[in-house]
Formats: sequence, structure tokens, C-alpha cells
Amino acid sequence: MASLGLWVTRRTNGVGDADIAVGYARAQAPMAYGLAFVFVVETVGVSFMLAPFPVVHLVMLLLDLYTVFLVLGLHAAAVTRPHVVGPGGLRVRRGARLDVQIPLERIASARYDLRFPDANKSEDGVLEVAIASQTSITIELTQPVISVSLLGRRTEAHTVRCHADDARAAVEAIKKLLPIDG
Repeated sequence: MASLGLWVTRRTNGVGDADIAVGYARAQAPMAYGLAFVFVVETVGVSFMLAPFPVVHLVMLLLDLYTVFLVLGLHAAAVTRPHVVGPGGLRVRRGARLDVQIPLERIASARYDLRFPDANKSEDGVLEVAIASQTSITIELTQPVISVSLLGRRTEAHTVRCHADDARAAVEAIKKLLPIDG
């Protein structure tokens, strides 16, 4: 919900002056706005049906409004917490649920690579950070990084695949910061 405040004030989280923010929320925006619209319509419909029962009406109204704000908050988290490319490394994020720091010296290569991963299958050592069921950047690492889920599950990855709205520009920004091999 804190992301809603950042979104309204047009601020981002964790992007410094020397950093480049790489957005990824555009792909999920239609689904988020569609869900919010459906929940608003449902809120209005349920309010009319439960008008004769004031206590139940109030409880359902609060729950429905919370659901609308929750959907908007999840989208706001994606908008206000972009991936970050900077001198400190690459920061791959998925809203407030995932934040993986990758030092520049661990990045072997970065490339544009549009994929539609199967959610039921996962490769060992590959972290898929799909947005709207797609990834568009593949980052190969020289040393694995550890990602920690919200529930504390630790995953070691030697390849990170993520999505960016402008993936080619993001890959170029990453490559500019990588040391050039002689």
C-alpha cells in the first residue's frame, strides 16, 4: 500500500541519481486495470444487493474497497520499484515481492531474449522473473546469486531472466557498465 503513495507522488523506490530505472509494469497494466474495473463493478453490484442489510453491507463494502486498493497497490509496486542499472550493479525486482542485487563483476553477458516461460516447469539455476508471462532479457552470471522469496525460500541462480518495457535499451545500459575484456 505504501507504493500507492509513491505512485501518486510520481516517485520511485531505490533509484539513485547515477542509476537508470528500467520499467517493466507496462506489460501487466491492462490486466491490473481490468481487474480493478471488474472489482469496482462488483463493489457497486454487491452494495445494491446488500443495501437492506446494513452491517453485512458495510463489511462487504470495506472488503471490496480493500480488494480494489490491493490490485492497484500491486500494480503501483511494479511501477514504483523498477529494475535498476547503475554503478553499484543490477537490481532485478518484481514489485515489492522480489529484489535481487547482481554485482557488475558477476555479469558475464546480457542479451535481448524474448521468452514465454512455462510456469509449471523451472530450470535448475535459472531465476525467471516473468511479467505478464514473458521475459525479454537473459543475464548470464560468472558466479551465482541468491534470491530470497517473501516466505524465505532461497534460490541460487547462475542465469537471470527478467522482463523490461524497453529490453533492448536496458541491455545496452547494462553492457555499457560491464568491464571490457582485453
